[in-house]
Amino acid sequence: MSTVQLRYNFRLDPTPGQRMALARAFGCARTVFNDGLRIRREAHAAGLPHIRDTDLQKQVITTAKRTPERAWLAEVSSVVLVQALADLHTAYRNFFASLSGERKGRNVAPPRFRSRKDNRQTIRLTRNGFRLRPDGRLNIARIGDVRVRWSRGLPSDPSSVTIVKDAAGRYFASFVVQTSDEPLPDTTGEVGIDLGLTHFAVLSDGRKVTAPKFLRRAERKLRRAQQNLSRKARGSGNREKAVVKVARAHARVADARRDHHHKLSTALIRENQAVYVEDLCVNGLARTRLAKSVHDAGWSAFVNMLEYKAARYGRVFQRIDRMFPSSQLCSACGSRDGPKPLAVRTWTCRDCGTVHDRDINAARNIRAEAQHMVAAGRAETPNACGGPVRPSA
Repeated sequence: MSTVQLRYNFRLDPTPGQRMALARAFGCARTVFNDGLRIRREAHAAGLPHIRDTDLQKQVITTAKRTPERAWLAEVSSVVLVQALADLHTAYRNFFASLSGERKGRNVAPPRFRSRKDNRQTIRLTRNGFRLRPDGRLNIARIGDVRVRWSRGLPSDPSSVTIVKDAAGRYFASFVVQTSDEPLPDTTGEVGIDLGLTHFAVLSDGRKVTAPKFLRRAERKLRRAQQNLSRKARGSGNREKAVVKVARAHARVADARRDHHHKLSTALIRENQAVYVEDLCVNGLARTRLAKSVHDAGWSAFVNMLEYKAARYGRVFQRIDRMFPSSQLCSACGSRDGPKPLAVRTWTCRDCGTVHDRDINAARNIRAEAQHMVAAGRAETPNACGGPVRPSA
């Protein structure tokens, strides 16, 4: 049984004094990060050799604390400062790995300077910078015992925690824990999923999940909040309050969408032994006239949830190529009927005469194609949990 690394997020309720201490920690971490980034950029522009990580740490933390300009860095835990600089090192490593092709996926941009006006402020602490009290409070070095809204227990002792303040002014603790897989009892179900806008998900068994359209439903409130913000004078206290109101409105939409994705993905993983989806080009669709609806649906986040939950619970997960003509094939006889405009929601196969619902037919074709892929190329390949995807014959 393999282990997986997971994040558990919980809301924090810091006192006014603790909020001030956290703001100080955010500022010190931001300063160390920016000082390190500035020194690396200046060294690169001057053609100097690469500065070792340990030498940079001595320069921007140890030596800087002894200067009048940076003496206030000593007011926060050194763990916060060291981890801020470690984040800079990680950002550079990811950037260079992306340039060389070692890191797969989208290109990673070089690190940028952090600002106190960023929507998200964070500090990260390792085990020597925090501890969990018996009464459930989180003790943070140089800040104190902070109340945590525990919604569930942690499966193991956390190795690190990230304290986050979002644009809506809310505080969160994000714990990193190592836990073993929790395989669910085997089942016989296998489902193909066709993602869409009218229906968020259409399943190969004929079920349709209506798109909740959280952003569309909240547009009126968001518009009023944004209009109220635009009327406030820049730099005024009223404008700062209006900014928080807009951020809270958007946060409610994002939270509702995430909750919907989690509940639906968990239900699908529990009900089915294998889950198959189409590898959609979300970035391309987000540049069309459907951009707002595509972003509102949140397909990528939902598919990522399916993938990591399948790995954790011993299920099979497979993506099929985005160029696969799932809407053109007859799921009954396999004949290809050709492309159809989006307005065509039902069609009749000219070879076998079967009447198809466009989305259900596509979901069935996705399931059939993924089953062929698994059987042909992955029959003996271990899945993310270390077990065989299919039992040997």
